[in-house]
Amino acid sequence: MPDGILVKEAAARWKLTEQSVTGMCRNGKIPGAFKEGGTWYIPADAEKPADGRVRSGAYKKAQSKTKLPLPVGISDYRVASTEYYYVDKTLMIKDFLDERPQVSLFTRPRRFGKTLNMDMLRTFFEKTDEDTSVYFRDKAIWKQGEKYQAYQGKYPVIFLSFKDVKCESWQETIQKLAETIGSEFARHAELLSTEACNDVDKAYFRRVMERTASDMELSGALLTLTRMLHEHHKIAPIIIIDEYDTPIQQGHTRDFYDQVILFMRNLFSGGLKDNSHLTFGFLTGILRVAKESIFSGLNNLSVYSVVDDSFSEYFGFTHVEVKQMAAYYGAGRNYSELCEWYDGYRFGKSKIFNPWSVINYFQRKCKLQAYWVSTSSNDVIGEVLASASTELYEDLYALLRGETITAYIDTGVVYPQIGSVPSSVYSFLLVTGYLKLVSVVPPLGEGALCEVALPNQEIAFVYKKEILDKLSVFIPQSMSMSIQKAIYSGNVESLRKQMRQLLLQSVSSFDTSHEDFYHGLLLGICAMMDNRYYITSNRESGEGRFDIQLMPKTNNLPGFLIEVKWMENASRQSLAALARSAIRQINEKHYDTELRTHGVNQVLKYGVAFSGKNVEICME
Repeated sequence: MPDGILVKEAAARWKLTEQSVTGMCRNGKIPGAFKEGGTWYIPADAEKPADGRVRSGAYKKAQSKTKLPLPVGISDYRVASTEYYYVDKTLMIKDFLDERPQVSLFTRPRRFGKTLNMDMLRTFFEKTDEDTSVYFRDKAIWKQGEKYQAYQGKYPVIFLSFKDVKCESWQETIQKLAETIGSEFARHAELLSTEACNDVDKAYFRRVMERTASDMELSGALLTLTRMLHEHHKIAPIIIIDEYDTPIQQGHTRDFYDQVILFMRNLFSGGLKDNSHLTFGFLTGILRVAKESIFSGLNNLSVYSVVDDSFSEYFGFTHVEVKQMAAYYGAGRNYSELCEWYDGYRFGKSKIFNPWSVINYFQRKCKLQAYWVSTSSNDVIGEVLASASTELYEDLYALLRGETITAYIDTGVVYPQIGSVPSSVYSFLLVTGYLKLVSVVPPLGEGALCEVALPNQEIAFVYKKEILDKLSVFIPQSMSMSIQKAIYSGNVESLRKQMRQLLLQSVSSFDTSHEDFYHGLLLGICAMMDNRYYITSNRESGEGRFDIQLMPKTNNLPGFLIEVKWMENASRQSLAALARSAIRQINEKHYDTELRTHGVNQVLKYGVAFSGKNVEICME
C-alpha cells in the first residue's frame, strides 16, 4: 500500500463521514492527499483543527504570505528547521532510542541528507547552555511524549566531519585531520579548567588543540576526549562522525591507503570499541568499508546500509513528503514528472526520492534537469571502469537502455578489491546512488545475486555523463568522430588507419593480450555513436552469437554487424585473412537474422582482426 492512511481511517479519527473526507481530498483541502488506483491516501500526520478544516504542518506553512525558502545546501539543523522548509525527520530519534544500538553506521549516497540528520542528532542530544528543546517542540519527536523528551540536551557530544578531508598526500591529510580534531577539542575548552581532569590529560588536550600532538597521540584523541568529558560532566558523551570514509577514499585513489587505514583504525577503536566512556556513537559515509579493514573487532557496530529496513525512510524524501512539498509550492500537478526524474530509489523497505534534486527542482521553479550531476568526484568508479571487461561493458549499456541486469552485490566491499574484483563496480554503483535494487535472491547478507536497474531519468543522464564517458576517456573526441564516420560510410581504409592510430597513441601493450579487450574497445566506440541505434553484444542470432550489432531505431538506416578476432604476433597478411574469416562467419552463421527480421534492408558487415597494436578490417 502507498504511504499514507485511508479515508476510512481518517474519517474515524476526525469523527467525520467518509464522504466529507473524500470531498476534502477532491477539493484540495488536505495537502499531500493523493489518489492512486481510485483510492485516496492521506498523510498520516494530517490533523483536524477545531474549526473543522484539515491541516498538516505543510498546510500551516502554506498559509503564510511568503513561502519559506528551500534549504539548498543547508546542513545546520537549527537554521534548516526554523528558517527554511524543513521535512521533519525527527522520528529517526525515536527509532534510534527504541533500538538503542551503541554504535551506528549509516551509509547512503552523497546529497541524501546524512549531514543534516547528524546535526539534528547533535542538536537533540547535546548538553549546552542554550535551551535547544525549542528546535523540537513543534516536531514529530516531541509528540512522542516524555519518554523521548527526557533525552533532549542530556549528553556532551563530540562532533567531527571529515567531508572536507580531501588531500593529495598523507602528510596533508594528517594535517587536515589534526585541524579538524583540534577544533573539536577547542570547542570543549572548559576541560582545561575543570578539577575533574588531571594535569597530564590537560597537557595532552592542549597539544591536540594547538596541533602539536604527534600522529600517534592524535590517533588516541577520541578515547582521551570521551574520558575527560565523562569525568567532567558525570555522564558518558556521544560521538558523531560525519563522512568518515572521505579520507579513506582519498587514501586509496592517492596511494596512501595503508597509512590512513592504520590511523583511522586506531582512532575509531579507541573511541568506539569497548569504551566505557561512550554512551552512543554515530557514523555516516557512502561506503560501509568492511569490518576487517577498519572496524576490526568492533562487535558493537550496527550497520544500516541501502539494503536495510531500519531507518530507511530518514535519508531522502518519501512519496508523502514530496507530495506535501509539491502542494505547498503550488506544483501538485508536477508530481508525475518528479517521480519520473527523481524517484525510484529503494532503501530497505522504503521508496525514496533524491532530496537534493527535489529541493533544487522547486528552487528552480520546477525546471527539469539533472541536479545531482557533478556534486562530487567518483574516482573509485572511474578506476574500476578503466579495466572494464567485455561483459561489464555490455551490462552497463544494457542499464542505459532501461534494462534490468543481474549482478553480485556486496555492501561490505573493501577498496583494495577494486583492482582484483572488477565486478565490484556494481556494489559501488549501488551504494553511491547510481543503481537501485529491484530484487534480491537469496536475502542479502554479506553478498548475493541481485537484480539492479537505473532508478530514474536523472540518473540515466548522470550515468551517461559520469560513468559511460569514463569508459572512453582515452579516446579523443575528434578521433571518435572520425571512427564513427568511417563505420557509417563503409570506408574501410580510413577506419583501419584511425583504429591503428588509436591503438598506437592511447592503448598500453599490456591491455592488448586478449580478444575481450578489443571487443570492449569497439563496443565503447559504438556506444559513443548517436542514439539512433540499439547496441547489443554477444546475443544469439541465426546459428550463433554475434560480437556486436547496431540495430537502427528506424528502418531507413543501415544496420551493422561487427565480428572481432585476435591473434598473437600475427603478420599483416595473417590479420587480413583473419578479418575475411570473420566476414565468412557472419554469413555462414546468419548473424543478420535478427536485423532482417526487424525489417532492416541494408546490413554492413565488418570483420576486424587485431594483434597487439595492429589491425586489419574487412567489410561487406
